[in-house]
This record gives sequence, structure tokens and C-alpha cells, in this order.
Amino acid sequence: MESSITAYIWKHTKKQQLWILLVVALSMIPYFMSFDLPKQIVNGPIQGEGFSTADATRTFFRIEFDVYYFGHVVLFEGVELARVGSLFLLSGMFLALVIINGLFKLYINTYKGKLGERLLRRIRFELIDKVLRFPPKIFKRVKSAEIAGMVKDEVEPIGGFSGDAFVTPALLGGQALTALVFIFVQSIPLGLITLTLVAVQAIIIPKMRRRLLVLGRERQLTARQMAGRVSEIVDGIDVVHSYDTSNYERADVVARLGRIFKIRYDIYQWKFMVKFLNNLLASFTPFFFYIVGGYLAIQGRIDIGQLVAVIAAYKDLPGPLKELIDWDQARQDVQIKYTQVIGQFTIDGLIDPSIQAVVDGDAAQPLNRPLAAVNLSLADDSGAKILERTNLQITPGETIGILGTGASGGDALAEALGRLQWPETGKVVAGSDDILTLPESVTGRSISYASSDAYFFSGSLRDNLLYGLKHAPVSKAVYEDGGVFRKWEEAEARRAGNPVFDISDDWINYAAVGANGQADLLEFIIPILDKVLFSKDILDLALRSTADLSQHPDLPPSILKMRHALRERLEAENQTGLIDFFEPGVYNTESTVGENLLFGNAVGTALMPREIGKNAYFRTVIENAGLDRVLYKMGYEIAETAIELFGDLQEDHPFFQQLTFMSADDIPEYQRLVQKLDGVDFADVPEEDRPSIIRLSFAYIEPRHRFGLLTDELMAQIVEARQAFHAGLPEDLKDDIEIYDPTAYTVTGSLMDNVVFGRLNSKHADGAERIQAMVLDLLNEQGLYNEFLSCGLDFQVGTGGKRLTLAQRQKLTLARALLRPSAYFIFNRPLTALDNASRNQIARNVLALKKNTDNSPAIVWVLADTTLATLFDRIIVFDGSTLVEDGTYAELIEKDGLLKELVSR
Repeated sequence: MESSITAYIWKHTKKQQLWILLVVALSMIPYFMSFDLPKQIVNGPIQGEGFSTADATRTFFRIEFDVYYFGHVVLFEGVELARVGSLFLLSGMFLALVIINGLFKLYINTYKGKLGERLLRRIRFELIDKVLRFPPKIFKRVKSAEIAGMVKDEVEPIGGFSGDAFVTPALLGGQALTALVFIFVQSIPLGLITLTLVAVQAIIIPKMRRRLLVLGRERQLTARQMAGRVSEIVDGIDVVHSYDTSNYERADVVARLGRIFKIRYDIYQWKFMVKFLNNLLASFTPFFFYIVGGYLAIQGRIDIGQLVAVIAAYKDLPGPLKELIDWDQARQDVQIKYTQVIGQFTIDGLIDPSIQAVVDGDAAQPLNRPLAAVNLSLADDSGAKILERTNLQITPGETIGILGTGASGGDALAEALGRLQWPETGKVVAGSDDILTLPESVTGRSISYASSDAYFFSGSLRDNLLYGLKHAPVSKAVYEDGGVFRKWEEAEARRAGNPVFDISDDWINYAAVGANGQADLLEFIIPILDKVLFSKDILDLALRSTADLSQHPDLPPSILKMRHALRERLEAENQTGLIDFFEPGVYNTESTVGENLLFGNAVGTALMPREIGKNAYFRTVIENAGLDRVLYKMGYEIAETAIELFGDLQEDHPFFQQLTFMSADDIPEYQRLVQKLDGVDFADVPEEDRPSIIRLSFAYIEPRHRFGLLTDELMAQIVEARQAFHAGLPEDLKDDIEIYDPTAYTVTGSLMDNVVFGRLNSKHADGAERIQAMVLDLLNEQGLYNEFLSCGLDFQVGTGGKRLTLAQRQKLTLARALLRPSAYFIFNRPLTALDNASRNQIARNVLALKKNTDNSPAIVWVLADTTLATLFDRIIVFDGSTLVEDGTYAELIEKDGLLKELVSR
């Protein structure tokens, strides 16, 4: 990228800049005319110049000229107007010029805004493109938040300035020069005064503003560092809490904020000092106009119309001049920002763009050559050797286990084979080709790498699982408007120098896994999930999640059928007591009082647990049912009992985990309320205190809390109130609740809730496991296993996959790699979070799975222990950074070498 922001802008917007400069030049004509018209209006119709008598007229718009041979030719005799008519005409022309000048400004500002946004889009893409081509070592020392901040915020002014880079000085300079020339035309002394003061402003103010540029650069650097530090705190929040360093982090943040405040305060002081001096200098000119211009008018050397025109022209001079000075400051400021940003993105060893060129799946060349390390040495950022002069060859179809001591060179070797670590000396070759020179369409599809700390993007499990198949578009998206908007998007992308990729296209390479499309893709995914023991995790996630019915429209009837089948099985096995089913006319003892009153899922905020007590309709219903006094009494007794039992316990006491109606933080407030309301009749309880007490009763469950507060009579009364609540539900609340219906699917409920349609009975300790086992059996019986698994794949993994456990993330990492039909699989301790039994089972499954495939890929597995070593064709052993043993397990175990020592441990 060019070192100068001006050169960069000109290179990419030359044609557009020339066009808008032409428009600016044309705009100067009506701009100059708008200065001259006020003089004509004042001197002509108003003062009577050109009108010798009261009824005299003047000719306007007469068109005449001399033509050779024909003589004098008059095309249009013109229009004769008296003083009043002339006044109206000239005033109308002035208004027309004002509109024309405004339209010119509108067009110029809109065009340069579009120009700036295009260039901003271009530069942001180029920076992100460079990030995608950074060598791996760069990411070990840069902070993601700083890079993101530069792309998002620091280049924003560059885009804004790019539209002004040439247009603004031309427009403002043209306006200032036009006004100055007009003043000189009217009066040379007034023109000299104006020129002198303008020159003083143009020289002094820019010099004073240089200090602002230095402060602006410091502000930018400190803000960027602040963003990076905040990112570190967010990423390391677990460490902060674990080691009680939150106040240390606060101290660091306070210090950084203090530095930023000092810089920004200095900027404000200097900025407004410059503004004061600029305004002061600008005010001197009208002073001289009144003194000198008035004197010249008295002497008769200029007329009043000229003086008025000069003052009107000068009125339009300080604005463009000030903006021109601001433009120059912005230019210098943007140049500094541009230089800083480009400096951060100018990296040695950038990946050549041809390495990452898009290649269709059918055109990609498979890597069916041996993979070898040739005199390979690797070093970490400190320069310490992590792999030394290693030579080995991996042939297709071979399985290799890597073992080692401590910080084994095997981990570094695995990263080098996966192109995640670049050699210090030596190289990794495929046949005779250095893999760093091969296109990523070859290595990125033929080599699959998985480790224990892989990253996941925000999205669903399915998105992340299929991420390794999204190399190039395989089919075009179909648009309802026929692609009209998409054509506009493509045209704009080309103008901004962006590729015309469409994220709405289907990017999944179905053929790579043997599928014909989205419809049968799941059949190829399930075996992989089974092999890494991930299917059960996904089913558990599915059962706890709500289904996206737009993706699974046929699910509700199947769920209702399954709900019916579950009841039949429970009745057949005499286990109906495991579930307290939802029945419209029956109180559900395993649900809260609030849930029994609603008998449905609250959707809107008006009926949420903390808000429902304030809802006027709900309060009317419970008052009419006579429940307000009863629920208040129940809530007060709950508060008394809870304070008596738990009031003296520490906040972290495990008993608080059993309290669903009150937290440890609520105890002091309820102690105050109990003391305040002791012995007070319900009718005398202040209106603001009632909801807090009644709310406790809403969370009460008799079998769990066992305070003995629910009687059969009260439960029947609550059911009656429920029916009244549903019967009179106002229109504005109908969308805030989804009422339970035994014959309907509950859209807002989880899949498990929809199947069970009730609450588990708390009397059975193993009830949850038994019900889940039955549900899983029914999935297979009803043929819904795949559908539920698909629902589980819709689960959103969160930022970095943090909604999944570490073990689940590692299983997903392995599954994502195994789904790809690669020639080489590099597994770098991928399952460290799993227990030994699960880890061993998955490893055996993976080896068996890949040995039975047609292409029989090579597998290189850095092992966390020696228990699986016998499964591999070949074992490589590292002592620190040095390869010390290479052979079959049987050969190496016979020697008194490092492998034998590791096994004996």
C-alpha cells in the first residue's frame, strides 16, 4: 500500500475525483453570480440606477450579436420591466441561484460521501485481507482487539477524508478565491485588507494546530492499547477471578484512563485556544470594512451597493477559509493515522495472494505424495529451539504415534505439518514441494489438523462442524427479486476493489463427504459424531433447547405422538408417578405457585416472575379470586421461615442453592420488611411493599420447600383463578403467554418439556435418568433420532464455543477434522479434557474408521500417554526438542531406550 494517503486515494479514485472536480469548477459560475446580484438589486431597482424617471423601464434578457455578412442580428428583443418588476425579477434570480448553489453542494457532498465510503470499504478489506495472510508467528504477539480496533475505528477518518481529499480544497479554495476576487473587483483597498488578514490566518492557525496532531496521535495509541488491555481482561477473566486480581486490573485501567483523560484534556485546551484566535482574527475584517469601506463610501469612491456586496461576499469567505484550514489539519491527522495503521499491517513474510486463490472443489489437487520434514528446526518467539534438525518421512496410509518428554518437540512438529508453525531452518515438503509454497486449496483440504485448543466461531454446532468444507461456492443463491439487489452489491464490490463472493451462496462441499446435498448430509455426519462419542452430548443439548420450527416444520406432530407414546409406556410399566403431568383443571404440585397460576410460558416481560405482581390485570384476577390476601400471608410466612433458617448463614452457604424464591442478597431486605410488617393487617400494608412479599409465594413448591403452606383448598382456589385468568385475558397480553395445551406443541418450551409435558416428581431420585432413558428409546422407536440430532446441531456455541464444555469443544474439533476427506490427519493431543477410557475409545474408533476408508489416509497423533502406542504402525519418540527414536512399537520396546522408559512410568 502507498505510504502517502493522498497517493493512495488518487490511485483508487482518480476518475471519480476528476469528475467531481469538474462539477466543482462548474459550480463556481452560479456562486460568483450570487455575489453580483445583491449589488444589482441595491443599485438598480432599490436606488434607481438605470431608471431616469418614475415610469422608466430596463430591458432584460435581450439577445443580439453581429454576424459577418448578415450584420447585426437580434434573436430576442428582451423584456421591458419597471423598477418593481425589475426588483421581483432580480430577487427571483437570486433565489434561483441560491437553489442552484444548494443543489450543487448537495450533489458534491453526496458524491464525495459515496466516494469516501467506497474507499473506506476498500481499505478495510485490504487490511483484513492482510490479516488473513499474516504468518503464524504474528498472531502470538498481536492483540485481536487492537487489530479489530484499527480496522473498525482508526481507518474511519481515512474513509471520511478520502472524499474530501481533492474536492474540499478545490471547492473551498474556489469559493474563497471567488469571494476574494469579487471583493477586489469592487474595491482594491478592501481586497488588500481582506487578503492580508486571510494570509495571517492561513499562516498562524495551521502552525498552532500542529500540537493538536501530536496529541491526537498519542490519544490514538493510548486508546488502542486500552482496547487491547480490555480484551485481555475479558479473555482472562477466569484467571482474574481465580487469583483475586480484579483490583489490580482496576488499578491498571484507572492508570490508563488517567493518561487518556490528560491527553484529551490537553487537546480540548489547545483546540479551543486555536478556535478563539481564529475567530478573533476573522472578526478584525468586518471592523476594517466598516471603517475603511464607510470612509470610501462617504468620499464617493465606492457606492453603497458595492459596500453591501463586499460585506455579503466576505460573509461567505471566513467559512470556506476556516474549513480549508480544518481540512489541512484533517489531512495531516489522517496521514498520521494512515501511516500508523499501514505500519502495523506491513509485515515481512506475508502469504502470497496466489496461495489463497479460490479453487472449486473439483479443481483442487489432492496431496497424494509423501510428507517429509527435511532438516527441520523450529523456535519460539524467544528464540529457544523447540524442534532441532529433524528428518522424517510420512507416507500415505501410515499411522504414526508421537511420544515425548516434557515440552516435546512432537507438538511443534505437528504444528509444522499443519502449517501453523513456520520453520526457522529446513522445511516440510510434499514430494519435492515445500508445503509453504503450495496453494491452501491443496494443503488446506489434504491436511486436517486438530488440537485441544481449537477456536470456534459464533454460530451453531452445525456451522462449526461443517466449517472445514467451506472452501468455495458450490451453488448460487436464489433471490426472490431475481438478483437485482445482488447485482448492485456485486457492482459496488468491484468499484471498491472487493471480490464478488456471495456469503448467501452454498459454500458446503457436499461431494467431499459423499453427500448429494443438504438433505442427506446428516447421514454422513452421524457416523463421525458417534465415533468421537459426541452424539449423546448433542442429543442432551437438543432436549434442553427449543427447536427452530422454521428449520424443522414437521417436528410438532412427531413430538405430540412421542408425548402420547411416553405416557403409554409409563402406564404399561406402572411408572406414571415419575412425572406430574400438566392438566388444565389440576394443580401441578411439582410446579411453582406462579407457574400454576399462569399455566403457560411467559413470553413478554409483562408476565415474567419479577413483573407479574405489578400487572394490573393479573392483580385484578387474584383479588377477585380472594388470593391476594392468601398469597401475601403465604409470602410473609416464607420470608419469616427463610430468615429464621438462613438469616445467620454466610452468603456462600450451599443451602442458598436450594432457595428458588430468595437469594442471599435478598435476606437483609426481607429482614427489614418482616420487622416493618409484623402484626400489620393486609389492608394496612403499604402498596409498594405488597409485590415484594407476594412474589415469594409465586416461587413456592411444596414438595421441594416443605413449609406446609399449600392445602388442597388453596390449590383448587389457584386452579379456579388460573381459569379466570385465561378466560378474560386481554388482547394486549395474549402474545405475552403461551398457554399449555395437552393437544398442542409448546413453541417456547424445550424438546424435553414438550415430550414430558409435566414436571419430574421429586420423590424419585433417579427419575430424571429414567425418563431420559425412555425418551432416548422412543427416539429410535419413533424414527426421530436424526431429527433430534439435527435440532441439537442448531445449538448456538457462543463466543469461541464457550457455551460448550471443554470436553465437548475437543470432541467437536476432532469431528470437524474427521469429516473432511484428507490425505493426512494431524492430531496434536486433541482430547486432553477427556478421561482415559473415553480418550482411548475415541482413538480406537478414529483409527478403525480411517483404515476402512477408500483413500486410507495417514494419521499422525501426538499422544498424551503411552497406552495407545501399540495401535500405530510406527512410533516416533522425542526427548525434548530432539527426535531420538523412530520405528515400530515392537522394535522400540525391545531396546533400552526412551520409549521403554516412558511405558514403564
